[in-house]
Amino acid sequence: MSIRSVALAALALPFVLAAAGSPARAEEPPIGAESAAAEPPPPLVRELADWAVASGDNAGLPFAIIDKASASVFVFGSYGTLLGAEPALIGEAVGDDSVPGIGDRPLSKIRPHERTTPAGRFVGGFGPALGQEKETLWVDYGTAISLHPVVTTNRKERRVKRLNSPTPADNRITYGCINVSAAFYDSVIRNAFGMSKGVFYILPEEKPLDEVLPAFAVQARVAAADADRYGQQAYGVGRAP
Repeated sequence: MSIRSVALAALALPFVLAAAGSPARAEEPPIGAESAAAEPPPPLVRELADWAVASGDNAGLPFAIIDKASASVFVFGSYGTLLGAEPALIGEAVGDDSVPGIGDRPLSKIRPHERTTPAGRFVGGFGPALGQEKETLWVDYGTAISLHPVVTTNRKERRVKRLNSPTPADNRITYGCINVSAAFYDSVIRNAFGMSKGVFYILPEEKPLDEVLPAFAVQARVAAADADRYGQQAYGVGRAP
């Protein structure tokens, strides 16, 4: 699958959603009924998910949190139910910003140090990709960052093997897009975002959290201070023991 293309800017819309309107909440499991196949997320990921719902930052939409430190994707329903989690492949280069104009460049013109997965909050959805029969899940259309099944065309990259390795040390290989297994993409990603747009939170690896997600960072500090003061977790963004 083509990850970036010089012709992306020629599409008529930033992205075309698979369907308009609100997500089908009725199909989401009740709170607490988290997927048995999904491992519990790290404390920071769980805090961010709780905050997104409690504050309304997810706008009632399904959302995903990409933790670059662990090279993992966590998918949540609109009420914050964990629907699934899996290792992911991310940008080859360390960094939290995309080079200006990189979404309009061909792959051959993107240098290794520019292959970053940007950090931040993005609203995306399924839309057309030039030369592809199927729509792709655009995370950030402007920089051509998408979330898609693992690419296997270049055997030397050993992307499937990297996904299945026990550590995230070898999960940096993409041009910036986020790769997951085909099975996870079909069973979790499509089910979560196939009927609506979604919110995507990509945690930073170099920048302070305050700079990337300032509202959440402030609330997390307040919750942590309250927890220390009263010896208990604060509602919504309390830290796990």
